[in-house]
Amino acid sequence: MKAAVIVFPGSNCDRDCAVAIERSTGARVEMVWHGDSDLPDGLDLIVLPGGFSYGDYLRCGAMAALSPVMAPVKAAAERGVAVVGICNGFQVLCEAHMLPGALLRNAGLKYVCKPVALDIVNGQTRFTAAYQGRREAVMTVGNGEGNFFADDATLDRLEGEGQVVFRYQDNPNGSARAIAGIVNPAGNVLGLMPHPDRAFEPDLGSADGALLFQSVLASA
Repeated sequence: MKAAVIVFPGSNCDRDCAVAIERSTGARVEMVWHGDSDLPDGLDLIVLPGGFSYGDYLRCGAMAALSPVMAPVKAAAERGVAVVGICNGFQVLCEAHMLPGALLRNAGLKYVCKPVALDIVNGQTRFTAAYQGRREAVMTVGNGEGNFFADDATLDRLEGEGQVVFRYQDNPNGSARAIAGIVNPAGNVLGLMPHPDRAFEPDLGSADGALLFQSVLASA
């Protein structure tokens, strides 16, 4: 099994993601620079990590979404390769129009960093199968712009088509309908604000994030 983590200028969770994937699954992980126009062959998973790509200049994720590497990322997603965007990576996926909606400033206008309890809304995805029917998970958020927004029609569609994967039990940032993570209609692109890479072993306070990576690579 093989994964790639995309590194943007300002990424600060790229190595965290690589370690989390390696320790959770045993997969080989390659780091891919944002300026590259090709991806390694044979990937089962692509991760867009958290951080502050391009210093959050203009809008969070807006410049990263135009990086050369995003063309092959989009092409891989269209072929069915699993793509996960975590925190800033979720922002990048929305800016790249790989997922609907946008991430706005937190409702309290403050950076929020703490463990959060999540409802696993859809346990039948490529990203949640290893939870084996569990309905809750604990991960960590760390963001200032994690307030998921979409119009009512889009929210209704996400809910109705099973694209809401994770929901906050105690909404820390004001996200519409407490949405913490969504997938695309094909089910192979996930964006979430909580960090599975900061919750992959008990010493971190939760090992629930490891199950997300295990789900993806088990389905590859």
